[in-house]
Amino acid sequence: MSEVLPDIVVPVRQEPTNTQLRYALRSWSAHLPHRQVWIVGYRPAWLHGVRHIPVPQSGTKYANTTAAVRAACEHPEVTDTFLLCNDDFFVMRPVERMPVLHRGLVRDVEEHYTARGHNGRYVRGMRETRQFLTGLGHDEPLSYELHVPLPVTKAGMLYALDAGAGLDVLHKRTAYGVLNGIGGDRIDDVKVLTRHRFPRDSQFLSTLPDTFANGVVGRHIRAAFPKKCRYEKPGRWR
Repeated sequence: MSEVLPDIVVPVRQEPTNTQLRYALRSWSAHLPHRQVWIVGYRPAWLHGVRHIPVPQSGTKYANTTAAVRAACEHPEVTDTFLLCNDDFFVMRPVERMPVLHRGLVRDVEEHYTARGHNGRYVRGMRETRQFLTGLGHDEPLSYELHVPLPVTKAGMLYALDAGAGLDVLHKRTAYGVLNGIGGDRIDDVKVLTRHRFPRDSQFLSTLPDTFANGVVGRHIRAAFPKKCRYEKPGRWR
């Protein structure tokens, strides 16, 4: 009996054009084995051939994405194991099966941010998630807050979301990975923060809106995937 390919689940904010999503879909269509794509949240009009789970985009971005992930986990037609993606994840070379990847210890990632003066909601959420996990006996939790696709089981993610429901900004990838003991291999994060440099040999890339629109990494990604994929309507972009 052949193995069922995982679906791709993408929480999507309300943004009609979303060019990063367009090129992310092209990269997944070319390089990331999957059954179908689920757009959870807002569905841009140019999409074609995707499944959609509408989720109101009325909360913070953290609340919106958590609601989207929960909706996907509770939907009976989403595969039991799916690939959790953001709309700015690009797979630059083919993978046979998406590996489980992590960023190293949460405390080291936290120190990386705080040493640079970052202490906003995201970092506070990281700290609170670490404290939540250590309180459950996970003394050195790993961070799964990478900008790459993450293989997720529906039951395991629902367990993590329920367990961490009291946190204002739950780092749900990390909570999922640690509470379900998924292990994996360590890599540096692939988010490109500068217009002028990026690791050209990286199998995975992620961008900011500015680095995608105005940086060399954006030009590189657009040149790599110049043709429409099966998830885009034919004809003009709009």
